[in-house]
Amino acid sequence: MILDIAVQVMFPILFLAAAGAFFQRWFQLDLGTLSRLLTYFFLPAVVFTTISTQEIEGGLLLDVGAFLFIQFLLLAGMSSLICRLTGMDPKLAPTFKNSVVLMNSGNFGLPVSQLVFAGTAGVSVQVIVLLFQNFLTYTYGLFQAASSSADTMKTAVMQLLKIPVLYALAAAVIVQLTGISLPDPVVIPLEQTADAFIALALFTLGAQVAYPALRQLSLLFFTAVAARLIFAPLLGLGIIFLLGLDGVTAQALLIASAFPMSRNSALFALEYDNRPEFAAQGVLVSTILSIFTVSFFIYLAQLLFA
Repeated sequence: MILDIAVQVMFPILFLAAAGAFFQRWFQLDLGTLSRLLTYFFLPAVVFTTISTQEIEGGLLLDVGAFLFIQFLLLAGMSSLICRLTGMDPKLAPTFKNSVVLMNSGNFGLPVSQLVFAGTAGVSVQVIVLLFQNFLTYTYGLFQAASSSADTMKTAVMQLLKIPVLYALAAAVIVQLTGISLPDPVVIPLEQTADAFIALALFTLGAQVAYPALRQLSLLFFTAVAARLIFAPLLGLGIIFLLGLDGVTAQALLIASAFPMSRNSALFALEYDNRPEFAAQGVLVSTILSIFTVSFFIYLAQLLFA
């Protein structure tokens, strides 16, 4: 079963990411342009088409929201405790915390969910996870990275207001509540854009990790990787049992808990000079290892919550 999952789900991801890495090394692609296309065009189309075409019950929102909030509190508390117990360098501590708490729910997580759940409620769950992670990134994550900056609150608010998926979500909710039927000339290009998201997201992910530079990997580095790839999903499993979740919702949340480190943690570390090499290497290593760990947790999710 695990081998079958690796072939059916993870191999397409690895193939597209490898293609992105190859083209980046061969042609030196403009990563900024690719990233902006994903953030401002393709991802909003996915969020809008997913939410506007699927019925999301209030109970589902409450269940997923409770899970995500509890998991965030426990991961943030655990990472803070590790920082204190180890007497971690003040410059490394924010990067360590963000590496554990923030995950790549966009150009890794959403494609995985689309491949695993293909048009079911599992994709809607992942969209909610994506929105929550975006909120965490520009609140908790930004505050951690820029804890010494006086204008952190203003910066966080401005960054949140620039996230186009929030406006796509609002538009999708309006369509759902009002029952508006969009004309085909609008629906068709939106669906075509959403269909193209998986390929471009994984291609871009591969391009971003095309130049591995692994050096000075410490025990703390592997602790952060293990916390993100192993401890976080095991913690998620415990919360699922605690809340009594089951079915596709439980599967989607367990799988989402296993996603690798967010590239935003590396961007914040670079911007505020908080050990950026630690964050960049963490994104690279966790993304590579997630091919194996995510395959296992997909198997476990299907075994426990079929």
